[in-house]
Amino acid sequence: MKHKVEKLVFVGFNSRVAALESDTGEIVWDWRARQPSSGGYVTLMLLNPEQLVVAVNGYIYCLRPLDGEQLWYNETRGFGTGVTSLAALGARGMEPQTAAAETKARDTSSTA
Repeated sequence: MKHKVEKLVFVGFNSRVAALESDTGEIVWDWRARQPSSGGYVTLMLLNPEQLVVAVNGYIYCLRPLDGEQLWYNETRGFGTGVTSLAALGARGMEPQTAAAETKARDTSSTA
């Protein structure tokens, strides 16, 4: 079954990330950070349909949201460890007008 990013929920804990199908809770894929080998706080941010940024105790990874394939890795040497804050501005994703139009269409169809 082919999944869409919009139908996935991403969770992270103990140096692991999993994608769950939002309607069923089925695990679509799971991934484990190579550093640290056990434990670790996980912070997630979906930048766009092609990039899920994952921070695990100071190590930063970029995964492909549909299948969990690791796209890149950065040790962020000298930054320390712990819970990481992530932020992005201008990430390539759905344009606000498109998102608003889809929301309006969804609202209209649910009331019809």
